[in-house]
Amino acid sequence: CEDCGKSLVGECKLHGPLIRAKDRVIPSRARLTLPHYLTLRVLELRAGNQQILGVFAKKVIQKRTQFGPYVGQLSTKLTCYDESRLVLQVLKDGGKYFLDTPNEDCGNWMMFVRLARNQEEQTLVAYQHCGEVYFTTVKPIEPHTELKVWYAADYAKFMEASAVFIKEESDICPLSPVAKEPVDPWICSSCRSTFATFALLESHQCIPKDRV
Repeated sequence: CEDCGKSLVGECKLHGPLIRAKDRVIPSRARLTLPHYLTLRVLELRAGNQQILGVFAKKVIQKRTQFGPYVGQLSTKLTCYDESRLVLQVLKDGGKYFLDTPNEDCGNWMMFVRLARNQEEQTLVAYQHCGEVYFTTVKPIEPHTELKVWYAADYAKFMEASAVFIKEESDICPLSPVAKEPVDPWICSSCRSTFATFALLESHQCIPKDRV
């Protein structure tokens, strides 16, 4: 204790305990990679303070939007199994490897995407390309909708799993205008033009206003 000059085991009975300052909590690598138009939500809290998370859209996400590649450690054995997540494998150098994510510091946000239980709730399809796994949207995703994934048909064969078939877009019942919430426009940082979807923003030919 610096006040009474004594070396003690535990706190000082005369001056009391020290004021403990805690380090700032740093988000994991996986959480830091989350795109700004997606958010994580706690869906369930299990024993041992284990959080069950889901990935939700904050803005409209256009159909055929690609995410990835999935970041994980190549392993011949799956060390981390979660029944709510997809098991992923890739073919590299003639060998078949698991994409393992034992913790949040060695993966990216895609590890939080839960599997789809049926075709109605599936919004993403997982597939392998050039030794990497990507997720692509199979229909427009409305704000506050959870992103859920299942295997593409060819990848399902590779994974020896059943394929889930997505309904045609014409069979999907659109939300009524009353049910939809107002969506903030996508704004180009160079020309300040606004767009209804991220895909339109990505595809427009930008001419900055100072050049005009």
